Amino acid sequence: MNYSLSIAALILAFTQPLLAADAPKPNVVLIFIDDMGWGDVGCYGNDFIDTPRIDRLATEGVKFTDFYAAGAVCSPTRCAVQSGQNQARIGVTDFISGHWRPFERVITPRPTMALPLDTVTIAEALKPAGYKTGYIGKWHLGSAAQHQPNHQGYDFAAVINGPHLPGKYRVQGRPDLQPKPGQYRTDFEADLSIEFIKQNKADPFFLMLSPYAVHIPLAAMSEKVEKYQRRAKEKKREFPHPVYAAMVEHCDEMVGRILDSIESEGLTENTMVIFTSDNGGLYRRYDYRELADDSVSDLAPLRGEKGSLHEGGVRVPLIVKYPPLTVPGTICSEPTISYDFYPTFVDLAGGSLPENQTIDGLSLKPLLSQPDAKLDRDAIHWHYPHYHHDRPASSIRQRDWKLIEYLDGTGDVELFHLTNDIGETKNLAKEKIGQATALKKKLQAWRQDVLARMPLPNPSYNPERAHEWWSTRNGKPVDSDNRKRFPPTEKDL
Repeated sequence: MNYSLSIAALILAFTQPLLAADAPKPNVVLIFIDDMGWGDVGCYGNDFIDTPRIDRLATEGVKFTDFYAAGAVCSPTRCAVQSGQNQARIGVTDFISGHWRPFERVITPRPTMALPLDTVTIAEALKPAGYKTGYIGKWHLGSAAQHQPNHQGYDFAAVINGPHLPGKYRVQGRPDLQPKPGQYRTDFEADLSIEFIKQNKADPFFLMLSPYAVHIPLAAMSEKVEKYQRRAKEKKREFPHPVYAAMVEHCDEMVGRILDSIESEGLTENTMVIFTSDNGGLYRRYDYRELADDSVSDLAPLRGEKGSLHEGGVRVPLIVKYPPLTVPGTICSEPTISYDFYPTFVDLAGGSLPENQTIDGLSLKPLLSQPDAKLDRDAIHWHYPHYHHDRPASSIRQRDWKLIEYLDGTGDVELFHLTNDIGETKNLAKEKIGQATALKKKLQAWRQDVLARMPLPNPSYNPERAHEWWSTRNGKPVDSDNRKRFPPTEKDL
């Protein structure tokens, strides 16, 4: 038994009421990485990439082993975080603007193309509690000016578009915000975040930092890339791609700079820092399978990747540090999900949830001080009725059991016991018919409750052309052979 940990937890249990009564409202910094897989950092088992600051954060807070992105791709999870709802209620079920495979078995529903303005966002819920709010990085919840974060409750908004290398990205509508010459994107995003913290340290603040890293196209600064090229050669490793490994280290440095800024401003003891990802990691691009730089990362032991409802597509890292509550170095295995952030932040801020908006999430506050606690929740659900790295599907996890129901007209169902089979290698649907039937009924009832949009039979189904991807922007086939190539380092610009 870890007696030191038990004593720390006991002391925290006795002092928690006093802390809750006397402590000021916490600052909240949510670091929301793009496409980072569950095992891409050292504290989750990666032995190739250097992530000392993220690993240190885990030793100082709570590491969640069974945390899930609400969506298998970016926009759905971002919708869930902002709304506190499962995104199926709103219809943002695919990335905006979505996919199109016109000759597949089913016609997939078009996603809602922006977060509705009448949605009470997490920023809008925190403002009545006295919070200053900031958003930095990728938004991807609507492209029109009226759908940007400055119209969704954020006092400061720097939406950054474009790839990672110097000179290739820009702040949308803000010519006054310019990176330094030769500055990599995560360094610039860190600069903006540090300035926001300095400017708002007198008030409680909520900052969501959402870098484009580690999303493809792969690109990083050459010094780091060369380091991992040497390491891959020495270790005879194919995965992860050296450029991808360098991108993860860029993120680690960004996290370190944010934590150092919080420390230097004297805010550590009253700041909650959350580190997570918007969906699972990427193995290869969905639309092109031949080019070497598209082989990104090995997601083992998890099955699937971004765009799939298998564990590799939705299980992601989550680390939370909040000194008044969290016990350093603890681990929580309770199933949790992205839309739990909303009620958690409002709970800790002493605010109120919106009266006319269903909140699907639950506050994680009990788990922060008692990681072995259980939430009063029957199950968590996913709905991804689109083709991407897999077929359209819905899914449900109820404690140890997980069921995936495919929505492409095949009637296929998969059932896994995750405690015994985290890699989802054995489909138990035929062996455990009763369990599969019960979960399928619960999943169908949930879809009806949230009015989930469903695929329809496709009268133009053509098995010989079903694999074709077409652009939703111009209505033409996607020519992957001639798609634009991006330089991997600043030396290749």
